Amino acid sequence: MTAHQQQMQGFAKYNREFNARLYKLAATLTEDERKKDLGAFFGSVHATLNHILLADRIWLGRFATAFPTIAALQRADLVQQFSSLRDELYANFTELSEQRVATDDVITRFTDELTAAQLAGTMRYSNSLGQQRQHPTWVAVAHMFNHQTHHRGQLSTLLHQLGHDVGVTDFVAYVT
Repeated sequence: MTAHQQQMQGFAKYNREFNARLYKLAATLTEDERKKDLGAFFGSVHATLNHILLADRIWLGRFATAFPTIAALQRADLVQQFSSLRDELYANFTELSEQRVATDDVITRFTDELTAAQLAGTMRYSNSLGQQRQHPTWVAVAHMFNHQTHHRGQLSTLLHQLGHDVGVTDFVAYVT
């Protein structure tokens, strides 16, 4: 197994475990607290959690198109078309939580299946503005994980504003 494959699997482990921590903490909030606009880019804890899930499913949909033989993506809930990066997938927090777990399972299995050749290959897709993009696949996969981390950082701040500490957020604390 190559370092890139191990790196992507490490990102998937971090993603799964940190999401579980965030959702457990978010479950202790009231519905009003979760949906209160706190001035973040997507407003609330709920909307930010929803955006991360939406973006993950968009990226997984792109990967499914690029790599149709990856079994983890064949029956997964993916997003191929959307009107906005603010589209709400699930208004109900319990359903959002369940779907997060299911998508994290898909992400883990996806990274387990990715080959060194696929990661080194060229990823071609259309972005949310319909523009054609291409770059090495490992860049696209790393971007999906980096995007999650960026927004989880926002969630850490939102939760702190609501009086909750998410604890250690460092990648190395989850994969070593």
